[in-house]
Amino acid sequence: MRTKFGLLFVFLAFVSSAQALEAAAPVLAPEEEQAKAAHLSAQVLTYYHYKKVPLDDALSEKIVNRYIELLDPERFFFLQSDIDQFMTNKDKIDDAIFSDDLSIPFAIFNVYEQRYVERLTYARELLKQDFDFSQNEEFTLIRDKEPWPKTMAESQDLWRKRVKNDWLRLKLAGTPEATIRETLGKRYGNSLARAYKYKSDDVFQTFMTAYTNSIEPHTDYLGVAAASDFDISMKLSLVGIGAVLQERDEYTTIRELVPGGPAQLSGQLAVGDRIVGVAQGKDGTLVDVVGTRVNEVVKLIRGEKDTVVRLDILPSDAGLDGKHRLVTLVRDNISLDKQAAKKSVQIVKDGDISRKIGVISLPTFYEDFDARRRGDNDYRSASRDVAKLLAELEKEKVDGVVIDLRNNGGGSLPQAIELTGFFVGKGPVLQQRNGDGEIRVNGNKRATALWTGPLAVLINRGSASASEIFAAAIQDYGRGVIIGEPSFGKGTVQTVVDLDEEARNPKPEFGELKMTVAQFFRINGGTTQLRGVTPDIVLPGFADEEKLGESSYDNALPWLQIKPAKYKPLGDIKTVLPELQSRHDARAKTDKDFKDLVEDVSELDDLRNKRVISLNETERRAERERQVNRLKAREAADGKGSVSRADLVFQEDGLQANERSLSADIASEKALKDAKDVLLGEAVHILSDAADLTKVKSAKNN
Repeated sequence: MRTKFGLLFVFLAFVSSAQALEAAAPVLAPEEEQAKAAHLSAQVLTYYHYKKVPLDDALSEKIVNRYIELLDPERFFFLQSDIDQFMTNKDKIDDAIFSDDLSIPFAIFNVYEQRYVERLTYARELLKQDFDFSQNEEFTLIRDKEPWPKTMAESQDLWRKRVKNDWLRLKLAGTPEATIRETLGKRYGNSLARAYKYKSDDVFQTFMTAYTNSIEPHTDYLGVAAASDFDISMKLSLVGIGAVLQERDEYTTIRELVPGGPAQLSGQLAVGDRIVGVAQGKDGTLVDVVGTRVNEVVKLIRGEKDTVVRLDILPSDAGLDGKHRLVTLVRDNISLDKQAAKKSVQIVKDGDISRKIGVISLPTFYEDFDARRRGDNDYRSASRDVAKLLAELEKEKVDGVVIDLRNNGGGSLPQAIELTGFFVGKGPVLQQRNGDGEIRVNGNKRATALWTGPLAVLINRGSASASEIFAAAIQDYGRGVIIGEPSFGKGTVQTVVDLDEEARNPKPEFGELKMTVAQFFRINGGTTQLRGVTPDIVLPGFADEEKLGESSYDNALPWLQIKPAKYKPLGDIKTVLPELQSRHDARAKTDKDFKDLVEDVSELDDLRNKRVISLNETERRAERERQVNRLKAREAADGKGSVSRADLVFQEDGLQANERSLSADIASEKALKDAKDVLLGEAVHILSDAADLTKVKSAKNN
């Protein structure tokens, strides 16, 4: 696991100090309250977590390994001798926690801090020399499985190649030598400054993350400050761009886009995009944030409503040499109006026949809880809005309805249950099992469905939790065809435990635990956990399954099977699936836009699988030329100069190049929309086919 999570909503103003003091970093020690919080957390997790994992020697070893991985995920800082020393205490963490002793994790961190200063100081020294790019050397981009350096000489050679690669990227973009030295000097200086800003709270938070994540991925410890940020983010009460950030491989990466937020509404950002720089206002100077702690990047991005923030983005579907994109956003509140469901109608031509397909896009399962508690009869919710849209589509006499749940990360479970009832009527929707093995069936009491015509649900890797419950129920009832990518696979329920309340502590000192307490199961007895919902018709997508989705976690809860609930299938969509697949395959072979999308996805997969990169300038330029020629060939074939997102990001660029690439920003935004429209368009065609086939089948039965 190569991810350091910083689950903070991005709403905020920051003044960065890039000046790194090259003195010894401070030695940090645990505080009494932290030791008590760890002990209390162990008691709660042992007895009340869904998985019920005892804190013993086996878990201790997992905690130590995960803690080391969180500190040095790409194995750039520690030596093998450091690791050997750390592992002498691998079975002592359990006893230490129950003894209120946190000296082991703090000792490991202090070694990390020392190595961090050594490596970054050496990197800055390397900028004083020149590099020979005619040599046939290679640099390993993904090092999480590589051996730790055995000697200081080995470590220094690794850092020489790392700095050489950073230099070459900028050189290939046409950046002058003096600017390269200045840019990298500031970047390494920013990174080095981190070592002097760490506090004991940071060490404790990282260690507790290692502990909680060693149980399963959705269990987290939130210190007092982190708990406050979490509460604020859940209320959506601050102003910002609407994104959840995490730290991955020294890049601040977008983990989630908040529906209705400026980031999501812009269409220019995606989950997995990396933030390379941040600037304030329309003319502010870009601050390089590679290697900067995620909470500091969050402070840079937060700000007042209606103010401008500019982000230098390395797209998720780009290699590390990919083209950057400058994204300008206006900070704003995130309201239900912006998250609300929307409809459109698309016309599908099938020979001499035209069919009208309604599309309802639902970014989240929202509900205005405050208005509902106040007794407001007109409070907003996903189910209420979708009911109105369905009525409007029925008046327009559409032949089918597509529910677009792509990147819908969930929301209100009751809303998902109620929405399911719009299409299946009365009946069970899901099952929940708690840690004691007790099973409860959740369903709705709606007497009749609102829409009984042809139905499709469009999902992707970003469709999670409540979205998966809805899609799974529609699939189990045979009520509609599920189209897209396999969904995220989160089939668990979390609750937040206030440790100060548990300890009857009058002031906030111990923080909170967000822990898993139950698991969702489908009405057919399977679960959405780990495997997610498998579409009936699979479409290509840009998501990296190794980094996004439940299966990307090395300790996710397993897929399980329980007894099915009592329900009666409402349709037999499976009988027409072979013909639907056949028609889809035929279109995929002839539709140029779809073929281009498949080609882009294949190219992206090749880039992701590339673990090693050449440090030879001639070879790198040849690779860049290949990508440029591919782009030109695509444009010539289109005859209209259109480009895909993948085409744009394959071009190499430097940190300064984004300032002069406004046209590329516009083209990239268009390409993102085009890529989305290709998939939605195919989903609409598939549902049109389903409408045709079910009518034929019905006629034959009559």
